[in-house]
This record gives sequence, C-alpha cells and structure tokens, in this order.
Amino acid sequence: MKATGIVRRIDDLGRVVIPKEIRRSLRIRQGDPLEIFVDRDGEVILKKYSPVGELSDFAQEYVDSLSESTGHIALITDRDTVVAAAGIPKRNWQEKEIPPLVLKVMDARRSLILPSAGQADPKEIGWDFTSCVLAPIIAEGDSVGTVVLGNQDEKVRMTVMEQKLAETAASFLAKQIEQ
Repeated sequence: MKATGIVRRIDDLGRVVIPKEIRRSLRIRQGDPLEIFVDRDGEVILKKYSPVGELSDFAQEYVDSLSESTGHIALITDRDTVVAAAGIPKRNWQEKEIPPLVLKVMDARRSLILPSAGQADPKEIGWDFTSCVLAPIIAEGDSVGTVVLGNQDEKVRMTVMEQKLAETAASFLAKQIEQ
C-alpha cells in the first residue's frame, strides 16, 4: 500500500474527507459508490465500486462471443476503465482509461454510431477505430458503463444492426447488474 502522508480526522458523524488530490487521481466524484474492506491487520481499504467490474468474468465471455459472431472488436467498460476486451490483444486494452467522448455517451444515455453526420470522428475517442458503436449500460437508473463495437478497417462502417446489437448487449448486462 502506498503512503500519501495525508492524515484526516473522523468528524462527530463518523465521516472522513478523502483529499481532493486523491479523488482527482482516482477519478472519484460526488455520489460515486465506494466499497469498504477491512483486512486482517485492521486496515480499512476504500475501493471505488464498479457494478460492471463485478461481472468481469461474465463480461469477458460476453465480449468473446460478441466479437466472434460479428467480426468486430468488442469492449465492455465501466465509468473508468475497459473491463473486458475481445478481437484485439487484451493486455493492450484491459484497465485502459475511458476517454471523455465515451463518458459523454454514458452521460447522454444514448447510443452513438461513429462516424456519422455532425458527430465526432471515431479517432477522437483516442482508440484506433475507423468506425464504432457505443451503447451505454443503464442499470437502476444510473449509467454505469458502455458496450463498444469497433473496427480498424477503413472499408468497414457500423450500421443500425451493430447499434441494435450493442444496445441489446448493454440492456442484457444492465439486467445482470440489477439481479
């Protein structure tokens, strides 16, 4: 465990303030859920909770099937990182940080096909796609991640069929999270 040198006191309601620098570096925002663990030595560990991350094994199987059946790169993300990847070397993608455009899609709560008229170029995502579909995963009213189908071939363009497929996958994952 890495020491920060920062000490905080517990207030009369049992609260502790997590310093701004740590919240910023871990991308913890107001309202984000945190898991609390206690280890054998009595240390309290706070971990940012990811409902999508809880399904990581299932998510990996799902993207494997999705990529195999479509021939596209398939990703599942939470609000911070790529949780599961298929159709590309996984070590390059898992734990990769989520770009701002993907967060915008989650916050807008609507799927998006790129490129499309009046929309951003897929390369703006920062991922090496020439075409992609992003579908937010909305569970219990919160946007918790995305399903991404992408392709790196200049000749391939995503269609409404891929959009519906990504939306179906996102809806299915949301139901799994809610159970």
